Amino acid sequence: MTDLTSPTLIKLKGFLFLFLGTVSAALLLIEHPEWHVALLLGVAIWSFCRFYYFAFYVIEKYVDPSYRFAGLSSFALYLVGKRRQP
Repeated sequence: MTDLTSPTLIKLKGFLFLFLGTVSAALLLIEHPEWHVALLLGVAIWSFCRFYYFAFYVIEKYVDPSYRFAGLSSFALYLVGKRRQP
């Protein structure tokens, strides 16, 4: 599989993720319309977004400038297999 290079398709893919997340959250809240479910869902979404930012930006910019992000699987391999010696 090749990398996605079309700016239009990249934007479409991003908005598809936004749409799927919105619909999934809405369906969960329709099925369980309780404030604590909405709160826990919000905390889970926020936490996953912060972890993704940590894996993508913080490690590359502040911890190891030689690391290049290529997805969460490459980040897991980086943590397990590639330790830099001080």
